[in-house]
Amino acid sequence: MDNDFSELLSQAEQLANDIDGVGELPRVERSLRQVLDASNDLWSKVTLHEAPDIQAHMMLASKGVDLTQLSQKLDTLSTRKTFEPLEPVPEADISSYLKNEVENVLLSLVEGTHRRASAAADQRLWDSIRQNWSKEMRQMFNALHGSSRPLDLQGLPETSTLADIAPVHSRLDHMEMAYAKEVIDYNNRIIQGVVRPQLVQKFATAAESFNNLKVNELWEIVRYMSHIAPQFRDNPLLLRTSSPTQNQLILQARKYLEDRYKRYMTSVVEGNLARACRGGIPGTLSLVRSFVDLRVLGGLQGMLGLEDGQVDKKPIWPQLYYCLRCGDIDAALACATQAGSQMDDLCAILGALKSSPERALDPSMESTVRFQYRCNIRKSPDPFKRAVYCILGACDVSDEHSEVAKTADDYLWFKLCQIREGDRTDARSGENITLQHLQTLISQDYGETHYNALEQPHVYFQMLFLTGQYELALEFLWRIDKLKVHAVHMAIALHESNLLAIPNSPESPLLCEDPSDQKPHRRLNLARLIQYYVRRFNLTDMREALHYYYFLRGMRLPSGDNLFRSCISNLSMESRDFGTILGRLEPDGCRAPGLIDIFNGVQAEPSEIIEMVGSNLEKKGLFEDALEVYDLAGNHEKVMSLMSSLLSQVVHLVSQQGSLRFRLAAKATDVAHRIDGNKFRCSDETYRTFKTLRHLLEFFDKYHAGEYVKALELIAESGLIPSKTEEVENRVNNFRKLGDEICHNFPQILLATMTILHSLYNRTRGNANMSLSSSRLEYSMTEKPLQSYREQAKAITSFAGTMPYRLPGDTNSKLVQMEILMH
Repeated sequence: MDNDFSELLSQAEQLANDIDGVGELPRVERSLRQVLDASNDLWSKVTLHEAPDIQAHMMLASKGVDLTQLSQKLDTLSTRKTFEPLEPVPEADISSYLKNEVENVLLSLVEGTHRRASAAADQRLWDSIRQNWSKEMRQMFNALHGSSRPLDLQGLPETSTLADIAPVHSRLDHMEMAYAKEVIDYNNRIIQGVVRPQLVQKFATAAESFNNLKVNELWEIVRYMSHIAPQFRDNPLLLRTSSPTQNQLILQARKYLEDRYKRYMTSVVEGNLARACRGGIPGTLSLVRSFVDLRVLGGLQGMLGLEDGQVDKKPIWPQLYYCLRCGDIDAALACATQAGSQMDDLCAILGALKSSPERALDPSMESTVRFQYRCNIRKSPDPFKRAVYCILGACDVSDEHSEVAKTADDYLWFKLCQIREGDRTDARSGENITLQHLQTLISQDYGETHYNALEQPHVYFQMLFLTGQYELALEFLWRIDKLKVHAVHMAIALHESNLLAIPNSPESPLLCEDPSDQKPHRRLNLARLIQYYVRRFNLTDMREALHYYYFLRGMRLPSGDNLFRSCISNLSMESRDFGTILGRLEPDGCRAPGLIDIFNGVQAEPSEIIEMVGSNLEKKGLFEDALEVYDLAGNHEKVMSLMSSLLSQVVHLVSQQGSLRFRLAAKATDVAHRIDGNKFRCSDETYRTFKTLRHLLEFFDKYHAGEYVKALELIAESGLIPSKTEEVENRVNNFRKLGDEICHNFPQILLATMTILHSLYNRTRGNANMSLSSSRLEYSMTEKPLQSYREQAKAITSFAGTMPYRLPGDTNSKLVQMEILMH
């Protein structure tokens, strides 16, 4: 017993110690405020996760819905059993077997339909995304390549007339106008079928009037590089990457650089005649010696390594180099001959070079030059001597010869002289430079940054163009705001010479790459370039705009439409000046010429262009404009059908000045008058519909004007609705032959006719009541019209009930109500 009490005492003491905090955890004493705060904190943590469920319970409970029961019902629903595989049944159980087969077929149909619907939805989604992205991308390109010149937002200028086609307020500056005149003259010659002039020369001549030396230099480059006979009409890049054409490109580029350097030497010598001491026989050699006096001997401290003596008191190798730099091989050969026997080997080399029509040594001679260079010349201290051998034999192509080639022109000329293709490459050294390698070096390895292109656009343009990269050069020039106008016309001139590579689709970016083309060539989208350029003045100078669009006559959109016609269509819809562009319709129905008649010929037939404009207007929902354009084109079927479609929507309305109904009524009258004097080419059904709608126009005009008797006569003449019950069946049969344009106006026709009958009935009945004191004969005469009105009203309600057309519910009730009021 004592042990039990001891154990109880020990346990009690232990519990006391735990309560007093003697254990591991400290005892915490809190006030009532602290307990409340702790409770709120715990409650917020618990209800944070359950708040949506509580809110859902509260919201649904306010509508009388028990969320708990609803959740339980939803949990019991399952589609698993619906689409799970069916259990196999014994073959003898025919009913179960047939049931399984039917369910299998249904399940396979549901699954196949779901799969096809999902695939079709995904396909439509991606098609829509791609289409929207293409549209956004074109808009972004248009915005990026748009002109940065300020736009005139003070309103549209006055439109021109045929007597004075030139707009009153032209947006063309003097340079643009000068180019536009040459474009118009060139196109007129093509239209007339005469021999077309060289467009490059015409533009270059026009540019001379700008008094800008840099622009003249640009056009001189284009003129030199366009002297190439085209061979492949379909692919200019195939022409330019062929070996014969590449040789011509290189020779033309060298010729330009050589002629330009010769002019430079002449200007230097003429500017320093006192120091130059020019004399002797006039010619390149005399010019070179004077130039050597000024440039080489004047800076003797930098030219201490000159070798092999002098000729006419001038070092021999500088004279030879500058003779070659001017492109005068005869002068170089004369200079080498005067140097004596030490230059016999070089004279033989220069003689072979002179006799070559391609200005190139044969492979065996080049091998000799390279051998001499490797053995004797490579370590020579004379930079001009090394340069001459490197030019003649294409040696050390990696050496830039900075002591001699000090400018970008010198560098480019040097590299052009060292280009070797095919079997003329140096197989032993493995160091060769091709035109493709030089193009890549300039456009990609060096690029715009190396040449400081934004500050010196003419230099970078020259480097690109002289290496045959026309498209890159023109796209770069287009990005320079003050040179845009020249870039566009250079592109046009090259395209007319079949030297510009353009993409297959006119919707391609301005500069694009074709995988089949040799790198680093690109294609320039001439269509987009011209549209960018013309967009600034197409609303004010329409004649000039159309002449620029004429260059696009040979291109087609992916839809197959001719791009020239498409541009005319877009311009017509944008300006809405159809009279100026497409011509005007005379009172006798003949079309007066418009601007498009200037281009009457192949791929520019006016009637086809007008038809295309009308079709595009119709697709955009501009039916009134489409109606006018189709009338210009003489498409009477479209005129009648569009007129009927438009009239059917407004024929029952009140005519107000300037409203659609007012305009359509005037147009319908004009068309009807021309029908009387000319035979229209349209179907009988279309003509009957148009004629009936014109009859209804007059009927509703009389109805709204209160001329009920005349209106009733007109509707009776039309034969659309019965006047007697005997005519109901006949009118129902006729109704089936009517077009939709007339059928959907029958509710208004029936209501208007019944309103007229009810009004005339009341008016006649009022007159009868006033004549009660008169004789019975007069009263009986008044009763006959009332009976006629009631009979017509009955015929109308019978017709409305039997006609094969679902009338609005209120229409039938109104008709019956008015008929009852006439009894």
